[in-house]
Amino acid sequence: MRVFHRIDRQSSDRLRELSLSVGRFDVVNHAGLHEGATQQELADALLVTKGNICQLLDSLERDGLLRRQKEGRANRVYLTSTGREIRERAMERHISEISRSMSALDDDEQRTLLTLLRKLERGLDTA
Repeated sequence: MRVFHRIDRQSSDRLRELSLSVGRFDVVNHAGLHEGATQQELADALLVTKGNICQLLDSLERDGLLRRQKEGRANRVYLTSTGREIRERAMERHISEISRSMSALDDDEQRTLLTLLRKLERGLDTA
């Protein structure tokens, strides 16, 4: 658990440098991967309530990272150029941080860790 908390804290620190919380980054990242997703699709994918996604989107829209476009009864979400740039910078930092952390393990140890994590994930899926 200590390893998870340290990695989580480091990731949060890197995101905070870009004025992002983990929740805000999750929205920006998902919106970047699924351009034009509806607010409800984002809420469902991120396992948050309609009220929570609305607050996150309001904040991100106010900061110029995304825009909402009304389509019928739904709002579709699109990143702005600033949002895409911030997402890219956040991903670069995240990948760099994970690579740095994983460099403590050799290739065989990394493969073993990945195998064990996948096995644990499958166990959680069936629980």
